[in-house]
Amino acid sequence: MRLPAAVLAVSVASSLLAGCANAPQRGGAQAADASCPAEPKWDDPTAPRHIHGNTWYVGTCAISAILITSEAGHVLIDGAIDSAVPGIEANIRALGFDPAQVRYLLNSHEHIDHAGGIARLSRDTGARVVAREPAATALERGKGDRGDPQFLTVASFAPVPSVQRIGDGDTLRLGALALTAHATPGHTPGGTSWTWRSCDGAGRCRDIAYADSLTPFSDKVYRYSDDAAHPGALAAYRRGIETVAALPCEILLTPHPGASDMFERIGPRASKPLVDTGACRAYAAAGAAKLDARLEQERAQPAAAPH
Repeated sequence: MRLPAAVLAVSVASSLLAGCANAPQRGGAQAADASCPAEPKWDDPTAPRHIHGNTWYVGTCAISAILITSEAGHVLIDGAIDSAVPGIEANIRALGFDPAQVRYLLNSHEHIDHAGGIARLSRDTGARVVAREPAATALERGKGDRGDPQFLTVASFAPVPSVQRIGDGDTLRLGALALTAHATPGHTPGGTSWTWRSCDGAGRCRDIAYADSLTPFSDKVYRYSDDAAHPGALAAYRRGIETVAALPCEILLTPHPGASDMFERIGPRASKPLVDTGACRAYAAAGAAKLDARLEQERAQPAAAPH
């Protein structure tokens, strides 16, 4: 079921074994934040941070959750894992906002470390969950399928009873908010990046991009070069990388804060510039290099036996 027309407006606009979802409860180093351990767990709490205008970081030490606020209600992107939800809700309250005013819950991709808390957040807030296919179906089932490169190793999560679908290039509108969905598959089939424009009290407006993960992690069996097993997946991956490079992007945010040095760019301890008009292009170039390295590795190694 697609979102109603009143809500949607079409926008014109490396290892075979490793993976972020393969190492449960670990999020990687975040040394830039002294309040977080060097290797934080997915639900380790951290203070909320102002990013720009109506956009806020309310996630954990290891996993991003982004709050975009308005007088008509709020939008939350990603929900970390179930045990992180109380901390996310506490961060929203600490900023002076009411979690019950969150109207929409969006998702970057259908893995437990970003989608595991969405069912609980939806129950707590009453918000609608919105996702692009095939992530929407995975959210409703609590796990993806063999199209997910990490299918054999990633854990399932609490299913979401009803997910509303949004298409590539469609824009979710809530009052003055307008967030556009961009198909960026590869890390997962349903990978989605989101863009919006945020203005501060002085009228300074910035294009913000929440760019999905681009790293080619997988289980032992999946091969990105096997087009017979996964028709069109590699070509879609490359298109997704190109999409990220072309996003309207003055401020880059990512599902794992360490992937874009977020804690070094936001909050009271910021030591790097927040605004970087080349950040999405650099992030995409790094993703393309990792994919090329993975394909070279696959050419050098025999395929594992299928399951």
